[in-house]
Amino acid sequence: MLKKSIAVGTFMAVSQMIAAQTDSLKTKTDLQEVVVMGTKAQTNNPITFQNLNKKEIDKQNFGQDLPFLLNLTPSTVISSDAGGGVGYTGIRIRGTDPTRTNVTINGVPINDAESHGMYWVNMPDMASSSQNIQVQRGVGTSSNGAGAFGASINVQTDGLNPNAYAEISSGYGSFNTWKNTIKAGSGLLTNNWAFDARLSKITSDGFIDRASSDLKSFFVSAAHYGKKSIFKVNVFSGKEKTYQAWNGVSEDLLKAGNRTHNDFTYPNQTDNYQQDYYQMFYTYQFNKHIKANVGLHYTYGRGYYEEYREGDKFSAYKLKDTLFVLTNNVIDTVTMGNFVRRRWLDNDFYGTVFSFVYEKNKLNVTVGGGVNQYDGRHYGELIWSQYAMGGNINQHFYDGKSNKTDYNIYVKTTYKITEKLDGFVDLQERVINYKTSGEDFSGGNYTPYNINLNFNFFNPKAGLTYAVQKNANVYAYVGVANKEPVRSDIIQASAKSLPKSEQLINYEFGFRKNWKKSAFTANFYYMDYKDQLITTGQINDVGAYNRVNVPNSYRAGVELTAGLQLIKNLKWQTTFTYSQNKIKEFTEFVDDWDNGGQIQTQHKDVSIAFSPNIIGSSIFTYSPFAKCDIDLISKYLGKQYLDNTENENRKINAFFVNDIRLTYGLTVKGMFKYIGLGLQVNNIFNEKYAPNGYTFSGYSGGVRGDYNYYYPQAGTNFLTNLVLKF
Repeated sequence: MLKKSIAVGTFMAVSQMIAAQTDSLKTKTDLQEVVVMGTKAQTNNPITFQNLNKKEIDKQNFGQDLPFLLNLTPSTVISSDAGGGVGYTGIRIRGTDPTRTNVTINGVPINDAESHGMYWVNMPDMASSSQNIQVQRGVGTSSNGAGAFGASINVQTDGLNPNAYAEISSGYGSFNTWKNTIKAGSGLLTNNWAFDARLSKITSDGFIDRASSDLKSFFVSAAHYGKKSIFKVNVFSGKEKTYQAWNGVSEDLLKAGNRTHNDFTYPNQTDNYQQDYYQMFYTYQFNKHIKANVGLHYTYGRGYYEEYREGDKFSAYKLKDTLFVLTNNVIDTVTMGNFVRRRWLDNDFYGTVFSFVYEKNKLNVTVGGGVNQYDGRHYGELIWSQYAMGGNINQHFYDGKSNKTDYNIYVKTTYKITEKLDGFVDLQERVINYKTSGEDFSGGNYTPYNINLNFNFFNPKAGLTYAVQKNANVYAYVGVANKEPVRSDIIQASAKSLPKSEQLINYEFGFRKNWKKSAFTANFYYMDYKDQLITTGQINDVGAYNRVNVPNSYRAGVELTAGLQLIKNLKWQTTFTYSQNKIKEFTEFVDDWDNGGQIQTQHKDVSIAFSPNIIGSSIFTYSPFAKCDIDLISKYLGKQYLDNTENENRKINAFFVNDIRLTYGLTVKGMFKYIGLGLQVNNIFNEKYAPNGYTFSGYSGGVRGDYNYYYPQAGTNFLTNLVLKF
């Protein structure tokens, strides 16, 4: 009897210890969430969003850029310049381009402060250090960053792993694609510190000729987990060298069967860039109702693209207009030659982000924001000339500098009005000061600029969520976003032609329902744009093809997602979007190459470029036995137009692409704790398709000529992955 009592007492003590450890880890996890709570949507918010967890990310990670992991999220279109998903890649959500898609990592803005672009090639294999990714469609919640205008991607990096670990991941695929990753972590040490590290290298020759990529990255994290606080430092970096493939392939070459053509043949026609990220966060829980987080960040980016220029005028580089060259005792007069130039971007981005969370009873209030500063240098270097011109090596032929200060503060409140009804209000104030001066170099012409602009935006959002029944709710939302023009819009304009800021009013209405073995969501949206900036072909008063404001345009659609356990070992997930994306009225301008000037055409109720009306995806997952999945992945994309005229001669054809993926995990005893195997065969039916492109036009001999270029994707190709965990 005594022995039984001791045994019961021991069991209870062990159980209490395990429970205490579990509660402690849960507290640490909850505190980690505070870092991104200000920018992420919660399940009771009336926001349209999709989450990818760690397991889903790892399953899809074969070394392709992060947009390819988001391919099956609703209303998403992805593309790759090199054709295989490694190197320069792009993503559009609801037709929203990357300059209007806001990206944050741990709540820190990542989009370039001036161009507002997002270049995933600068952070290769970020997926290997990502805990979860949330994609918000529409205006969403208040976020830090210049790209918050129609969609957002919020990445949270790896959190606490309580146990020590080591992992090696290696993969090989078509086009001599290699991915090698090493990860290790200390687990939670006795002094409550934890350390994690990752080192990655990805290389590929690319599907397009010479479209090679050489990508390197690392991620290091150190964190201290106290009873009521977390102190964490992240340092990560990405370095890329990619051979340029951004010219695309002409329509004529595609029709002739040449899908891999690359105009560039100069051996070092490359893009070279490195970006280093430093993040430091301190999170503290004052009591069970109040939590706070403060973060400091610094990003240093620098790099250039190098290009060979044939037959440029000397004056284009501020050199002597005329050169006299003695050839075979004859003096030749030369006004142009061949050059190699580099166009540089060198910048610093730093600041603070913060959030304070109060939660009690029916009320949740988050006060957050950020203060961010950008300092950028733009300049061009000549590194080689066909002729000795008397200039210095690395001589600058243009220079520019920029400073941008971006303040924002928001108050986000969720209140349980009744047992079934939640109210949501999110108010953000954003203030921007942008100064830039120097010379713009475009088309061999120089335009001086000296600009000082201020913007003040108020971005309110509100909505309701009603619980119809258990695990089912409906929601309604309205949100406003405002966005300043990008750098090129500003410096390529005069005070007379400077574009106005854009405004978006977003309406969402949705339904969500989870059953035991299935789930379904339906979302209806209307995105009403005022003064949206689009390309019309118009040349402004300083001779630049600038984007211009159109008064009225919109996107409207329905998004459906479903998941169903068909039978014991077979499940199906699908998404479907039907939309209309329209510009109510605008004037198109096309160059008249015969007589000079431009020919105008009026258009009404035409489709917005790169906005397919139909997007659908499907994934059937068959699990023949434990830890083994066979996925059939399908993606359909309706036709897109290359410009805003809805002309059938300037479009991207619809396509239907299918992939197969096999993943198998084996838990073993001995040296390795886990062995994972993966094989993905892309485009199994060898579909010839291109999801992206561009066009330009001109009149010659009184006849309009259209010149379409596309970015063809690879035919049938494969990727493999081997994961060894110690």
